[in-house]
Amino acid sequence: MIVLLPPSETKRAGGHGDPLDIDALGWPALNDVRRELVDELVALAADREASRRALGISAKQDAEIERNAALRTAPTLPALHRYTGVLYDALDAQSLTGAAAARTMSRLAVGSALFGLLRADDPIPAYRLSASSKLPGRPGLTTRWRPVLEPVLKSVAADDLIVDLRSGSYAALGPLSDAVTVGVVAEHDDGRRTTVSHFNKAHKGRLARVLATTRSEPTDATGVATIARRAGMRIERDGNQLTVVVAA
Repeated sequence: MIVLLPPSETKRAGGHGDPLDIDALGWPALNDVRRELVDELVALAADREASRRALGISAKQDAEIERNAALRTAPTLPALHRYTGVLYDALDAQSLTGAAAARTMSRLAVGSALFGLLRADDPIPAYRLSASSKLPGRPGLTTRWRPVLEPVLKSVAADDLIVDLRSGSYAALGPLSDAVTVGVVAEHDDGRRTTVSHFNKAHKGRLARVLATTRSEPTDATGVATIARRAGMRIERDGNQLTVVVAA
């Protein structure tokens, strides 16, 4: 089983690893696009106004542009430790030790606008690029990633069950029709249900932790749901779509 996570806009600063080596990342079929995007972001960083427009940031976030300027020289961290935010706080991978930590590093992967697909232990620098970013004079990221990322994901899915926790914009970079997908709804006292938006990341992070650390090896959505229920989560299944139901 592979649990495919979304990235986060926020990323931990610094690192202790050597600078980015694209050839050291998983899935080398993605390397050409990775190199193109790194080159473009480094070049774009020389023009702050153009960078702000392309990345959708303000002048107060110019540190993000500086990160992009240093993509080739900045220290790296394992991808799972680079990303921060609500989902990654709930996952809390750094608290895991021993066999649970080893299973987590082998089972988790991250979808990325810059790198396409990352293993949990792939060493990457801090950067800024979102699935919705539009680099000047270049096609959109979905147009660039889909022809190479979709076949890679299908190849992974041929060997492992994929639980796809990516948001819509990142799923569009490399669609995967056979994956187990997950939604989150809040149930009110009167039975009404509403979609959980921001805090769905926390519930997905908790689910990712449960799936990453279990000794079980599910082969379908039913198996995934069983593992989550054993951990105390309320899960409903409709084919390959799972819904986490939480109290409003």
